Amino acid sequence: MARSLEELQKRYNKAAAAPKRGMGGGRRRRVPGEKGKPKDTKKTIKRLWAYVAKYKWKLVVVLICMLFSTSSALLGSYIMRPIINTVADSSTPAEERLLSLAKTIGLMMMIYGIGVIASYLQQRIMMKVSLSASEALRNDLFNKLQSLPIRFFDSESTGGIMSRFTNDIDNIDMMMHSTLTQLVSGTISLIGTFCFMIYTSRWLTLVTVAFIPLLLKGGSFIAKRSSKYYVSQQSALGAINGYIEEMVSGQKVIKVFNHEEDCIEEFDKLNADMRGKQLGAQFFGGIMGPVLGNTTQICYAVTAGVGGLLCLFKGFDVGGVSVFAGYSREFSRPINSLSQQTSTIFAALAGAERVFNIMDREPEDDESFTESDNAKALRSKGIEGRVELKDVTFGYNPEKTILKHINLTAEPGKKVAFVGSTGAGKTTITNLINRFYDIESGSITVDGVDIREISRPYLRENTAMVLQDTHLFTGTVMENIRYGRPDATDEEVIEAAKTASAHSFIMRLSEGYNTVLEGDGANLSQGQRQLLNIARAAISKAPILILDEATSSVDTRTEKHIEHGMDRLMKNRTTFVIAHRLSTVRNADAIMVLEHGEIIERGTHDELLEMKGRYYELYTGKVELD
Repeated sequence: MARSLEELQKRYNKAAAAPKRGMGGGRRRRVPGEKGKPKDTKKTIKRLWAYVAKYKWKLVVVLICMLFSTSSALLGSYIMRPIINTVADSSTPAEERLLSLAKTIGLMMMIYGIGVIASYLQQRIMMKVSLSASEALRNDLFNKLQSLPIRFFDSESTGGIMSRFTNDIDNIDMMMHSTLTQLVSGTISLIGTFCFMIYTSRWLTLVTVAFIPLLLKGGSFIAKRSSKYYVSQQSALGAINGYIEEMVSGQKVIKVFNHEEDCIEEFDKLNADMRGKQLGAQFFGGIMGPVLGNTTQICYAVTAGVGGLLCLFKGFDVGGVSVFAGYSREFSRPINSLSQQTSTIFAALAGAERVFNIMDREPEDDESFTESDNAKALRSKGIEGRVELKDVTFGYNPEKTILKHINLTAEPGKKVAFVGSTGAGKTTITNLINRFYDIESGSITVDGVDIREISRPYLRENTAMVLQDTHLFTGTVMENIRYGRPDATDEEVIEAAKTASAHSFIMRLSEGYNTVLEGDGANLSQGQRQLLNIARAAISKAPILILDEATSSVDTRTEKHIEHGMDRLMKNRTTFVIAHRLSTVRNADAIMVLEHGEIIERGTHDELLEMKGRYYELYTGKVELD
């Protein structure tokens, strides 16, 4: 059944603070984006300016070009005064007037030519500056993402993150390229025009200046009402992008359960909501130009009328009136132009705030973090793989505890299996071992050293994982396997594939190991993708191995086929296995049975069967493993 607009907005327009419970069961649905309004516009502008200020010498050249461009426009317009006066002076012989006209027009062409060259250089240099600044901002955002904890990605949708790189940074680039240029050139033009206006006629200058409060008030009135619509528009855009991303990635599920009509109905609601917010934003942004433009026309008409009266009664020259009328329009143009950029400014500032919100998130490791002496000693001798959890308690949210007083020890080279119902905390334990999350109380040690004293990169370098959710990168089969150890040779890659029993199907591909995989390996079966993930783990020399439902996507025949390969993979490694198929954990050195975040039973397969407890019920089918 389709949900209401209010429910959709609640689900998609507010970033949930709580992460999902784990990569296993009990997942919380992720929501895209966050509803944001720039809380400190000055701070946002200052941070954006820092990206542009790196090119200060280029900006100086741009400023010089602006001065030449504006000066040529103003001076070229003023030259019209003697031209008009000369042509209108019937007392001067026609030959002299023609000669004077030709000289003046030649001078105008030269002046305007300089202006054209200056404008070209200004635009070209400023474009490079804005694109370079956007590139740096995009790099900083991407680099920041690499340092953020898994908790962030659990609470943020892919669509919401992507909108930062596309819509938000594109809006910022547009503002830096066009609005910043117009702001500076408009200011120069405003000052220069005002000086020429005073020089031409002080009385007419007073008439034009009298209209400035009207222009500013009109622009301010519209801008205040449009700002809230632009913020809402950005939020609605993030919501609809997130919904589309989720629906596209879940097309198989949608079609299996015949929810196409519900999806269409929900999308229509989100789309209509976005249209309404866009309508308000575009309406106020659209009327800005006509309102200020017509006000400028009124100013022009009044100025021309007063100038005509000065010609009749004060002996003011016709050329002066004509030139001043042009200046009155030129004086209003920067104000109108900047007012028309309101939509770009607000969209860019809202986008910049969203980008900086991510860049201000706390990284996984503080830059000042240093390994302890024990961790350094461990690094020098190498990790053997003894993992111990002592009285570990953890919850993704303070309100709900997932793991309660977990105690276990995995000796080097031993295999520890976790079984239990969905949401019991199996995957959560493995998330804590490689520090995707930090525990609330207790301790986790590797070879006797608390993992919080070890740098995350080094800890994860020594921990290989095969997740139930397969993911392959765009590239060749060999490159995807080598992702587990970039310095591995081709021979080692092939050996890892053989270990995972992936070599035979790889050789049947069109280009073998050089076959390019795209779309997360869409041209492979789910089982084949998982085999490549297992091969990726096999090539790693990490002494600790985590298999989270590693064979969940492999059929029974394939599972048996790779059983010996998995044994070779786990040999001499401390292995943690999560599996719903209890047949895959029979040979584990220790099996932990979890329920509601607690270890209720532990022992070998035979020992647990003799207990005739929870494991016995699960194994014999008296109780289903959900």
